[in-house]
Amino acid sequence: MTLFFYLVIAIITFFAFLHAYAKKSYDLSRTMVINASRKEIFNYVSQLRKQPHWMPWFKRDPDAVLKFKGVDGKEGAGFYWRGNKKVGEGTQKIVKLKPTAIIETRLLFVRPIKLNSLTYIGIKELEPKKSKIVWGVRGLLPFPLSIISIFYSGDKLLGNDLEKGLINLKTILESRD
Repeated sequence: MTLFFYLVIAIITFFAFLHAYAKKSYDLSRTMVINASRKEIFNYVSQLRKQPHWMPWFKRDPDAVLKFKGVDGKEGAGFYWRGNKKVGEGTQKIVKLKPTAIIETRLLFVRPIKLNSLTYIGIKELEPKKSKIVWGVRGLLPFPLSIISIFYSGDKLLGNDLEKGLINLKTILESRD
């Protein structure tokens, strides 16, 4: 019994050490140049109803339940989603808009794991009909995600999805002309 007790204490201590050592926050982003005006890009990405067309997560479950509320594209608008294991369940709400430049949303995952993040999109016009867009996400990593991040980079997991989303967005916006 004593050996079992010491083993349990050792395991708890090991995970506590890993959690203390691990990064507790993340900030991942990707950048792309799109041949469209800043206003055109902003008007498209600020519409929550258009996210299923370009964000890769919604392609993993085309039958996901989506419920929108508020005036789409305006501060305070939001939506709820519930999908399969790959999509999960959560809410997203627009918390900041700087017309034609910045969009920030609060993203709350409920399932498969609880996670609170801030997504951001920044748009800078390089020249007429050519703009640079930065799409990113940042937040805090709760236990056990902080420990998992030591061994498996969030950049590999989420970075690829950000890249795919920007490619989808570029394809959509550049084919509209």
